[in-house]
Amino acid sequence: MASSPIINVIDVAFVRFNAPDLDRMEAFLVDFGLIRSERTDDTLYMRGTDDEGFIHVTHLAEEPGFAGLAFNAESTDDLETLSLAEGFSDVTGLDGPGGGRVVSTADPNGFRVEVVAGRGSVGRLDVGRQSVTNDGTTTDRKGAPLRVDPGPSQVKRLGHVVLEVHDFSESEAWYKKRFGLVTSDEVALKDDSTLGAFLRCDAGERFVDHHTLFLINAGKASFNHAAYEVANLDDLMAGHTHLTMSDRKHQWGIGRHLLGSQVYDYWYDPYDHALEHWTDGDLFNNNTPPNTATTAELMSSQWGPTHSTPGL
Repeated sequence: MASSPIINVIDVAFVRFNAPDLDRMEAFLVDFGLIRSERTDDTLYMRGTDDEGFIHVTHLAEEPGFAGLAFNAESTDDLETLSLAEGFSDVTGLDGPGGGRVVSTADPNGFRVEVVAGRGSVGRLDVGRQSVTNDGTTTDRKGAPLRVDPGPSQVKRLGHVVLEVHDFSESEAWYKKRFGLVTSDEVALKDDSTLGAFLRCDAGERFVDHHTLFLINAGKASFNHAAYEVANLDDLMAGHTHLTMSDRKHQWGIGRHLLGSQVYDYWYDPYDHALEHWTDGDLFNNNTPPNTATTAELMSSQWGPTHSTPGL
């Protein structure tokens, strides 16, 4: 019987990167649909329209690279609990808009992992590109045309992070034991070994995203991508057009995944870190049993382009 986790995290909070040019990174992130929340001489904080001080951080550094990820805890009491566990720091203040408290550690792959709580409200932002759509069964828009304003997507929040890891079983056990993540879909290879798994937060009967963290058994430690939820399908498509017209580097999309079901569109930042726009993903709770999927299902799109590498 599996032992209880140390805490149950409630969502992913933000990702950190290093970059040698904050102006260049900010220009891309604005095109991608994020909004500057704060900028100092050496740190750029970007937010979405939801009430979080920041969901993307860039630190000025000579070499670009992934610098870590963070999860949200239910309370600062959870942080105190984690601080007593092996390998975790003491609870300290969280720098950046909204403040809060944080503990940090390193996972088995050397990735910096933070857990935060007590972040203050910075207010929600208006989402201007809201579409009232008509389909084959619902006709809510009557007497007025639909007009989708041009411009970047409107990123709401960070939805999930994907990491390539040295040893999937070790990493999966580490994240589940400390943060209470549970399996939505495990991806099996033909020899019955595991390629990876989509892990979600355990919120009991409350529905949560199909996955918050996806671990890929790659035999190496590497960032794969971070995925940001946008307002709706029209918003995603408008963002795609804006990024294309801005000569940004596209990776994959537009399509609808099979595992997780979200509509996806992947782009590269100026330093070749992949970021995803997504909308309309699955929501699971503790009544949804874990599933075993194939690599073909992992790479399948319900519609849209196929992909040759396991990078969801």
